[in-house]
Amino acid sequence: MSRTTELEDTRNIGIMAHIDAGKTTTTERILFYTGVNYKIGEVHDGAATMDWMQQEQERGITITSAATTCFWKGHRINIIDTPGHVDFTVEVERSLRVLDGAVAVFCGVGGVEPQSETVWRQADKYGVPRVAFVNKMDRMGADFENVVSMIEDRLGARPLPMQLPIGSEDAFSGVVDLIDQKALFWDDETLGAEFRTDEIPTEMVDDAQLAREQLIERLADFDDVVMARYLDGEEVPISELRAAIRRTTISLDLVPVFCGSAFKNKGVQPLLDAVLNYLPSPLDVPAIEGTRAVVSTGNSSKATKASKARQAAEEASGEDAQLLSRSADDSEPFSALVFKVQSDKHAGTLAYLRVYSGTAKAGESLLNASTGKKERAGRFLQMHANKRQEVDQIYAGDIVAAIGLKSLVTGQTLCTPKASIMFESLEFPDPVISISIEPKTSADMDKLGGSLDRLALEDPTFKVSTDTETGQLIISGMGELHLEIIVDRLRREFGVDANVGRPQVAYRETISATAIGNGEYIKQTAGSGEYAVVRVDVAPAETGSGFCFENAIREGAIPSDFISAVEAGCRDAVESGHLGGYPVVDVSIRLVDGAAHDADSSERAFQIAAAMAANEALRNATPVLLEPIMAVEVVTPEEFRGAIQGDLNGRRGQISGIEMRGTAQVIQAEVPLSEMFGYVSSVRSMTQGRASYTMQFAHYAQVPETVTKGIVASY
Repeated sequence: MSRTTELEDTRNIGIMAHIDAGKTTTTERILFYTGVNYKIGEVHDGAATMDWMQQEQERGITITSAATTCFWKGHRINIIDTPGHVDFTVEVERSLRVLDGAVAVFCGVGGVEPQSETVWRQADKYGVPRVAFVNKMDRMGADFENVVSMIEDRLGARPLPMQLPIGSEDAFSGVVDLIDQKALFWDDETLGAEFRTDEIPTEMVDDAQLAREQLIERLADFDDVVMARYLDGEEVPISELRAAIRRTTISLDLVPVFCGSAFKNKGVQPLLDAVLNYLPSPLDVPAIEGTRAVVSTGNSSKATKASKARQAAEEASGEDAQLLSRSADDSEPFSALVFKVQSDKHAGTLAYLRVYSGTAKAGESLLNASTGKKERAGRFLQMHANKRQEVDQIYAGDIVAAIGLKSLVTGQTLCTPKASIMFESLEFPDPVISISIEPKTSADMDKLGGSLDRLALEDPTFKVSTDTETGQLIISGMGELHLEIIVDRLRREFGVDANVGRPQVAYRETISATAIGNGEYIKQTAGSGEYAVVRVDVAPAETGSGFCFENAIREGAIPSDFISAVEAGCRDAVESGHLGGYPVVDVSIRLVDGAAHDADSSERAFQIAAAMAANEALRNATPVLLEPIMAVEVVTPEEFRGAIQGDLNGRRGQISGIEMRGTAQVIQAEVPLSEMFGYVSSVRSMTQGRASYTMQFAHYAQVPETVTKGIVASY
């Protein structure tokens, strides 16, 4: 089957924003106006197409990113609707990794909110061009100019307003298009499917003319074609303006800004036009780079030796460090990145792929470049939220799901075995909160382990472990809501009933001084013995560096074959600290001395001796406890500001700022996570349900000594 849409007419975009800014509502209108849906699904009714999980429909929020495809003016648009809640920010991270462009939705009242900043930084990280949509212009307190200023001030971006709103709040009726210099008004009877073009209202002509001049001036700062016309005093043709806006958007110099009200069915079609006009196709983004992957050669010892010899030769010549690249071209070798894995009760495991180059047919043998093993994709699916359409062949630029690839995990690379390549994988944050979980019945016990494994496979920020002291099963995640959803899914999807304990903070330990440790593991028996002597010193390392190991031993004291075992032993030691058994971070361990025996030394002996030495040094290096600090933002009416501030101070919070946002007060603070459990009930009772808050991880900080004593005593 041949390609149905050319690459230059393909757009891979994400819809991203803070929670409740209207991402899913905007996506629903896009699906309605492009003819994918025959009616509009509303989030508040639990009928949104993209919020297909029961948990999403009940809570009115997006939990998992959902993919769909629509067509607009001969172009194919692959869309990923991402969550806005901080607990599920990994869904945004892995989506942006594979997208070519994004639509950032901002609330016309709230503007740039905390999670807006987080997702914007993630898009910066991957160099994703964006257009902005200021939504909810019909809401009381909506202010388009203020949101544009916030985009510039808070995000460090250079916004380029493309429209002006006609009226605001209840009087919002349409927009002025600054490029075509026309006014657009939507028909309420057709749910916004039809709109008319009219002259700019008389009272807005001067404002629109000034805004257009400012648009051209800002564009001239970044585009030579417009600059030449501008300096010569010539009128810039509309076609040249659009081409310049496209160039500066793709180069990340400017961010076109549009406005509307998705819920009131106004402003969505110009946004769709902007996706076509200004966001890149797969041909407009640089070729993706990767490294050579090693193909597994089976069990043949001869083949294995040949593979190792070839690998050694490449390492010696530096070829293994050589970067390879793949362009968006069907004629290039097939390559794709697995950006999401999802359990499906009917299909087993769905692996979501972004195809970067080449083509592949269903049933074709592909190489998992990350493991060196070959996989066979039974079927390829075009996804529409939780619905799917089978396709026989996939092409460069596609975003699809595959069935039959059983051993894939997020971040791995699929490619053709004849031209292997491995792309850079994804990195995910560590969990900050844990709870104990135990099955209610013996039948649940049999199902719990497998169910948790499947959930951990699809969510890289969800971890499962066993407490070595109590034997309890511990699940860890990014927040209370994250773990609440996990437990709810266990019950509904997997039929497992479980009791859960109270949330526990994911503390860390570090050291505040230097120290030396010695480890000796010497055993003599009738046969061969064990002999290893290790001496290390430890010192505090830079914040965020984790664990650093340095080999500073004199040559010949320990054979080089055992150095990796010493490093492994040191890693074992930092997994459990000496205050509360929490992982030790931001520590540097240096191997300074040691001794070996010609006959009795082994890797095992040196790993044990190194762990002993590192443990002694860490114990003597004045260990301190670290706790996760959360950036909290509370939006409250003025009359409750004092109560909110007093409560945050009582939770060991530090107020970092207070500002007006519309008619509300916005209080920003940094508060320890341990003090924020159950805060949703407290803030509701203090403000009669009129305040709201958001919270996201900021950094780790040292726990006060008085608090440390209580935590250590309860360990």
